[in-house]
Amino acid sequence: MAPPSALARRRGGLNRLKSRYIVGTLSNGNVSLLVDMARNAGLPWDCVLSGELVQRYKPDPEVYRMAARLLGCGPGELLMVAAHPDDLRAARACGLHTAYVHRPLEFGADAAPAPARPEGFDLVAADFIDLARQLGA
Repeated sequence: MAPPSALARRRGGLNRLKSRYIVGTLSNGNVSLLVDMARNAGLPWDCVLSGELVQRYKPDPEVYRMAARLLGCGPGELLMVAAHPDDLRAARACGLHTAYVHRPLEFGADAAPAPARPEGFDLVAADFIDLARQLGA
């Protein structure tokens, strides 16, 4: 039997997280693109949030504050999960908790490898299944 694809592992980890937490995206992509992506890839997001909603784009602090406001919570009740250290640093500066999920091919096979264990984040995970395990889901 072939090992599960990266997308299947991502969906599996997201479904585990969704069993215990609200799962959504916070992206610079426009809402219609994000909805199409979720539908076509079978991503189990509870909500789709975009900088488009406040006409600003990450790392603008208003984008992270908007996410907390729309979800009805304080920034300290959110966990920003990303493969981009700069995005996580900006979220942390706004009071969000942070989790780095390693994506070794984030910038393509010919690019310099993404860091496997950057410093300064609340959690560091190999993938979404690892993150779900660390969060007890």
